[in-house]
Amino acid sequence: MLFAAYATVSVSRYHRLESRSWDLGILEQAVRAYARLSAPVVDLKGPGTLALGDHFSPVTALLAPAYRVFPTPVTLLVAQAALFALSAVPVTRCASRLLGHGAGLAVGVAYGLSWGVQRAVDFDFHEIAFAVPLIAFSLEALLAGRLRASLLWSLPLLLVKEDLGVTVCAIGLVVAWRARGQPRNRAYALAVAAFGVVAALATLLLVIPGFNSAGDYDYWSKVGGADPLTAGAGTKLNTAAWLLVPTTGLLALRSPLVLVALPTAGWRFLSSDDHYWGTDWHYNAVLMPVLFLAFADAVDRVRRGSGRPWPRRYARHAPACAAAAALALTTAEPLSALTDPAAYRKGPGAVAAERLLARVPDGATVEANVGPVSRLTSRCTVYWIGDPRNPAPEYIALDIRSGWVRAPVAYAAGLHPRARYRLVAAAAGHVLLKRLPGRAEGLPGQGTATATAPAR
Repeated sequence: MLFAAYATVSVSRYHRLESRSWDLGILEQAVRAYARLSAPVVDLKGPGTLALGDHFSPVTALLAPAYRVFPTPVTLLVAQAALFALSAVPVTRCASRLLGHGAGLAVGVAYGLSWGVQRAVDFDFHEIAFAVPLIAFSLEALLAGRLRASLLWSLPLLLVKEDLGVTVCAIGLVVAWRARGQPRNRAYALAVAAFGVVAALATLLLVIPGFNSAGDYDYWSKVGGADPLTAGAGTKLNTAAWLLVPTTGLLALRSPLVLVALPTAGWRFLSSDDHYWGTDWHYNAVLMPVLFLAFADAVDRVRRGSGRPWPRRYARHAPACAAAAALALTTAEPLSALTDPAAYRKGPGAVAAERLLARVPDGATVEANVGPVSRLTSRCTVYWIGDPRNPAPEYIALDIRSGWVRAPVAYAAGLHPRARYRLVAAAAGHVLLKRLPGRAEGLPGQGTATATAPAR
């Protein structure tokens, strides 16, 4: 049921031409290359840019066989829905084992409807979709006393994204704490913790720079800042409250598992990029399995160990309260679209824009912004609009519904002074321009204006 709900929300939004980021296009370019058994070039990040020089996410190659059969961005959206839905299995199973069937099911419902997962579903596609079930299975094994299995489930996180090596370290340390009196398991856990840190450092300092054309890690500039601890303090406190209160009623703080959330929360809150601080996008999804399994562990601990009656009463009713809170919040979250008939209809504007973009021939080079990107990456070479490294493309496709460009032909001339473009068509706030024959073919642009892209 969760899979159907997640897939319906993301796929229907895609068909309504309401993509929210360039990430879907970037990751489709990488998966498309893997499916062709070629280097994962993501031209949206710059002509010839290797995906592994941006973020270290070789795990996305697992989608290549499915994409080879179904070469469309919908394949990525459906895969993400399946991965998120899969993560609910270990969360519900673990909570049921600890708390009983009814309470465990309530925790599973609260997790499946949690705002962090819903907003990630609503954010097109991101590689962290693989991390969510891996963390859930790892922590389930930890709470079941299967310590080596917990460590093994955590290790593939190193192939999902470069920052998750520190999460592997945190899992190893929590396993080592649980392995008191088990010297061999403690040694394994400490070794995994150390390996996680070493792997993260090697990836950040050697592997990614080795694939990066500038020989560096592009996101160092987003770490720190003039005053990283107090910058955006209000937003960060609001996010912390959303993470802890409606999800777990603060009970997660009573479980050592909550320490696994600290690496992700830490780098986000210390970043100078305000995209990372809030409750939007996909950034909170990896924290959801940590918080809900810490919640189940804490409820079990309180019910069995507290000497005072009121904490036990609070813990006894907490799972039902968490499920009720998730259901109530869903009325204002992305899954609420399932009750809106308009969500299942492709409006005339989307139909007109699709027809316009269909005029771009397969294999063409195109410069585009968020709206058209994911409609073209499966069949064209697509560049991000305004990157001065781009060659003068054959076509420029723009979503200008916000009015950010008033004169598309003049804008194209500013981006590529050595090329000439004519307006092919305009429809539903979208425009398509075609390059006229001339000597600019293959030459890079010189413009500096660019459409804004959110942080990855």
